[in-house]
Amino acid sequence: PYYVDMNQNLFLQASLHSSDQNLTVFVDTCVASPNSSDFRTLTYELTKSGCASDSTYALFPSPRSDVARFGFNAFSFGSRFPSVFLRCELVVCRYHDYSSRCYQGCVSRFKRNADS
Repeated sequence: PYYVDMNQNLFLQASLHSSDQNLTVFVDTCVASPNSSDFRTLTYELTKSGCASDSTYALFPSPRSDVARFGFNAFSFGSRFPSVFLRCELVVCRYHDYSSRCYQGCVSRFKRNADS
C-alpha cells in the first residue's frame, strides 16, 4: 500500500517493457474503487476514453514514448472504506502512427462506419 493524505497530489507512471522500440503507450481509462475485486458496484471514474472525468486528473509530459505519466488528487470513498484501488486501461500503439488510438487523445464518442 501507498499511504497519502487527502487531496495530496499523486503522480503515477506506466512503463511499457518491450524490445520493440517503436511502441507508445496511452492512458485510456482509469477507475477507482474501494474494493480491489469489484470495479462495478462503487466506483469513481478519473478518465474515460482519454477524457478527464475528474477535475484534478492530468497527463504529464513523458521522457519517452513507452512511458505514460499522469496524476490526480488523493480522495476517499468515506470513512467506511480505508483504501482506494485503481484500475487503468492503457493502449499500446505503433510510435508515430497518428491514425492509432494513442494519438487521438480525448474521444467523447467513437465513430461508426456507415454502410452503403
